Amino acid sequence: MAYKPLGMNTSKQISLEQIIKCYRLAYTARQIDDQAGRYIRRGMGWSYHARCGGHEGIQIALGSHFRPKKDFLFPYYRDTATVLAAGMTPYELMLNGLSKADDPGSAGRHMSNHFAKPEIGIQNVSSCTGNHALHAVGVARAIKYYGSGGIAFSSQGDSSLSEGYCYEAINGASREKLPVIFVIQNNGYGISVPLSEQTANTCVADNFAGIKHLHIIRVDGTDFLASFQAMSEAVDYVNSGQGPAMVHAQCVRMGAHSNSDAQELYREKAEILKAQEIDPVLRLRGYILEKTILTEADLAKLEKEVDAELQEAGQKAEAAAIPLATSVMQFVEAPRYEPVLMVEPENYPEAEKTEKLREAINRTLKEEFEKNPDTFLWGQDVASKEKGGVFNLTKGMLAQFGNKRVFNAPIAEDFIVGTANGMCRFDKKIHVVIEAAQFADYVWPAMEQIVEMSHDYWRSFGQFSPNVVFRLASGGYIQGGLYHSQNVEAIMSHLPGVRVVYPAFADDAAGLLRTAIRSQGMTFFLEPKYLYNRAEARAPNLGSEHAVPFGKGRVRHSGTDLSIITYGNTVWMALQVAQKLKAQGHSIEVFDLRSIKPLDEEGICQTVRRTGKILVVHEDHRFNGVGSEVSSIIMERCFADLDAPVMRVAALDIPVGFAKVLETAILPQVDTIENAVKELLAF
Repeated sequence: MAYKPLGMNTSKQISLEQIIKCYRLAYTARQIDDQAGRYIRRGMGWSYHARCGGHEGIQIALGSHFRPKKDFLFPYYRDTATVLAAGMTPYELMLNGLSKADDPGSAGRHMSNHFAKPEIGIQNVSSCTGNHALHAVGVARAIKYYGSGGIAFSSQGDSSLSEGYCYEAINGASREKLPVIFVIQNNGYGISVPLSEQTANTCVADNFAGIKHLHIIRVDGTDFLASFQAMSEAVDYVNSGQGPAMVHAQCVRMGAHSNSDAQELYREKAEILKAQEIDPVLRLRGYILEKTILTEADLAKLEKEVDAELQEAGQKAEAAAIPLATSVMQFVEAPRYEPVLMVEPENYPEAEKTEKLREAINRTLKEEFEKNPDTFLWGQDVASKEKGGVFNLTKGMLAQFGNKRVFNAPIAEDFIVGTANGMCRFDKKIHVVIEAAQFADYVWPAMEQIVEMSHDYWRSFGQFSPNVVFRLASGGYIQGGLYHSQNVEAIMSHLPGVRVVYPAFADDAAGLLRTAIRSQGMTFFLEPKYLYNRAEARAPNLGSEHAVPFGKGRVRHSGTDLSIITYGNTVWMALQVAQKLKAQGHSIEVFDLRSIKPLDEEGICQTVRRTGKILVVHEDHRFNGVGSEVSSIIMERCFADLDAPVMRVAALDIPVGFAKVLETAILPQVDTIENAVKELLAF
């Protein structure tokens, strides 16, 4: 059998000991694949299984170059041999495959064949193909900033490069010259879709050949020796500081995509047989015998040792405890910063209302960045000389904190969010504030990363929390039309584990932003841009330690006849209505939620008990809006306290139009709120 010469950087020859170790790892991985199949047939677990057969050469080379507790490895679901070589044990892999409580990556919460060991730097990644490329870039940014000397490895299949976020990751890493290596394992298929239907280039790395600073290495991924040389070259290039590297490894898929795939339906029998002929494990075994590195008896002994080790690991894993059903509520939401709430009067004297909402946000950002040197901010237009974002919310931050902590990002929302996730992985002390999009309506390209981030804490069993604050300029009343006037709070608050806040006044904006930045986990900080500079939202500066707890609403106007429960732009409208009707003899309470998730359920119940009549008002669409959740809480907890049905005023269930007359007709107005209040008072 012929073997390809190394052909590159031959000064770094692989030792005989390394060759033997490669075979032990490759044989182990192949046997684990076979054992997984037996577990599936017995109905014991491993309900998702993607074999690594045909990929062992590049995978073991990749895993062997990973340095535990220094580098960061983002494997994908086929990377059994990679994680073995990187430091995971067969027992740990079986714990994952059998969904046991001691699975080091997720305690049984993540799919089988999604191997991880965060303790040593093997990351818990999603099932979304290739989305971890952005996380690798983010953590590489932190590696470079803190000068740790580590490398981020992103391992993925060829079809993942059809995803736009993979281009964003590679382009962004190259622009910043980050220490990240993208390992592309090309087996010619994306499940059943052949490479020819994915890309025009048979070598998918060629699609990125024009990207500056990116060093591309092409290698036969079934050749262990060549793969080691390729990975060594990639590591040398990245360590030189010139930029990222991409290793394109041509592999072969020896079996089906996964246990649920019938490859006979789309692959010719001759092709499947040909794949078996270039089995990299058998090729390596033959090479060892041909070069008399080991004898047949030596190999048989080695294989017997591995078989015994796997049998023992399997028995131990089978006997391991399964997750407790009662554990599902653990690690849903990352720990919050718990401030001591200051006394909050309904109204401050007019002379004290010195700060605009925009100014309060800007001041608080600067105060928190001064307090914690491990805070970072990026987004679109946030660090362009004297300009600080579209609305000047970050004005002065670039000059004060420098371009390494405050910087612009490409117009690529998924990149902005995904690299924030990644950067937080470097160290728990890191907190990131992002303008996730210039306007809330533009955040949708990042939804894939937002959803991914929302279950990181739960999925990793509390081992990783992305400490990220999403600042988004939200809402209408500015005649902004379809992509500058929408609201996103109902959609974001539907995601488990996230927090959503929406202040309407400068003091609350400062207090909630401070709490968000100091908390672990992800928080959507929604800013009513209509109120940035308006007098209605002015409030006093309550100091650099003023913080508002999540899940705590605020009575903005006391009353006894009816309560308006609201937040954001419609708070000031509700206050106008309350003042107007006060002159007519009606006592209207205005309860500002300000925290949408978590909601202040007790505060909601208290205002219901005080007045007995409830109008819920919000700017977002009526159907599936926050008002529906508030109404349900009231019906479940306070039905006996109601004197009338709960009513709602919200935007019409249509997009917000651009023309002023259309916007006015669609969004809640003072008169529509007033009319609803009068109707409810008369009930």
